Amino acid sequence: MSLVLSSLLDAIKPEEVRGGGDPRVRLLAYDSRDVESGALFFALPGLHTDGHRFVEDALGRGAVAVVHERELPSYREGVVYLRVKNARRALSAASAVFYGHPSQDLEVTGVTGTDGKSSTTYFIYQLLRASGVKVGCISTALFSTGGEPEPNPLRQSTPEAPFVHGALARMREAGCTHAVVEATSHGLSPRTARLEDVRFTVGVLTNITHEHMEFHGSFEQYREDKGRLFRGLPEGGKAVLNLDDPSSGFLAERTRAGVWGYGLGTREGARLWAEVREESLAGSRCLVHGRETLEVWVPFPGRFNVENVLAAVLGAAAAAGKEPEGFLSHVPHLEGVPGRMERVEAGQPFLVLVDYAHTPGAFEKLLPFVRRFVEGRLIVVFGSAGERDRTKRPMQGRVASRWAEVVVLTDEDPRGEDRMAILREIAAGCEGLVEGESLFMVPDRREAIGLAVGMAREGDAVLCLGKGHERSIVTAEGPVAWDEVGAVREALAARGWREEQGL
Repeated sequence: MSLVLSSLLDAIKPEEVRGGGDPRVRLLAYDSRDVESGALFFALPGLHTDGHRFVEDALGRGAVAVVHERELPSYREGVVYLRVKNARRALSAASAVFYGHPSQDLEVTGVTGTDGKSSTTYFIYQLLRASGVKVGCISTALFSTGGEPEPNPLRQSTPEAPFVHGALARMREAGCTHAVVEATSHGLSPRTARLEDVRFTVGVLTNITHEHMEFHGSFEQYREDKGRLFRGLPEGGKAVLNLDDPSSGFLAERTRAGVWGYGLGTREGARLWAEVREESLAGSRCLVHGRETLEVWVPFPGRFNVENVLAAVLGAAAAAGKEPEGFLSHVPHLEGVPGRMERVEAGQPFLVLVDYAHTPGAFEKLLPFVRRFVEGRLIVVFGSAGERDRTKRPMQGRVASRWAEVVVLTDEDPRGEDRMAILREIAAGCEGLVEGESLFMVPDRREAIGLAVGMAREGDAVLCLGKGHERSIVTAEGPVAWDEVGAVREALAARGWREEQGL
């Protein structure tokens, strides 16, 4: 795929152009390491680095033009320089044009919320496929351009605009008519503009709780950025809102789309609502009320997963233009996202679960639920991301110490922060726990999991939280390969519990 540079100028909107010629652009790049011959390089001012520092590196690798915001120390002959007001906005608009506005040819559903986005995105994808729709998806955990889902190759929940539009274009080429995209607050924010030029026809909200204050600055701005998904929906679109969430009214007032509500505790105004009749660690048996009442088995534990399934059923129905009740028969056959309430069995006499939960809100839902089914102690292993929201750290500690007898604090993604300093900030909220007895700070995650598994007895439960499906731990030196389930199995094997014993 390639276009001449002049065909992108209306999207880029340069305030100043230096250099002549109209080179053919074969690639849009914002990381100089990805530049190849014929690339248009966007010098993005970032949170942790600045693309202007890497312009010369990009040119050395074959870039034919540069989009930049600030004056550069030097300009090369034979290179076109485009100075813009906002390079991220230019990247988004240029990506849409470069790939032929693929979102305009697809029914694109966006899923946003603090917790449950990846599961809900994957559930919608499965429900649409089960109903005969050719669909792709982009989520934190999984990625598909129309075939079988594969692990997301990136650490970003919402990738940068070239990846998003490129993936949507490949879905279109593969014959997809629909796409489901996990829409994070970062991706929706005008500060990144990653989703600025994606045309969504359906928006789905899971919930909005405390997260990413280091980026948004306040809960109000966090909610405002998530609200951009719903403000951008067309009049003929659909907003699927969790009526049990306090922000649903705020979002309903800000969308032109029709609203479908769902909930567990809310009946008034709900298109679907559920009564949970039976719960276990295997799933929940529910009565789902809509235009008819149906008994439905949700094959995932926790009421939060019932909410995710309701959101997915409405999202899939809205995207397909069908009634939601027709999708309920597919629910018992849904598969879960790797690293979400994933049970690790090796014949041990205690429960071990791996989950991605990493926010106070997710802890509030997960820990009391598991506590109900555990006769012994609840042992929780978790950390908090470095160079991210520090205000949530003691909140995580408070929730964990309220429900768990033992808390083992460890690395999540420390990045450039002091590892022990992060753990001490979490520990400040761990009320009533005693360091060395019920509270442990072990930065090495493998060692921490080994400690937790080593102290578990019959009837206990070990919860390893915060990493889930992720395949790396980000340190000051860079990413280190990681496999949470694999680390748990190693710890179990060290105690003599091996997978074949549980068969």
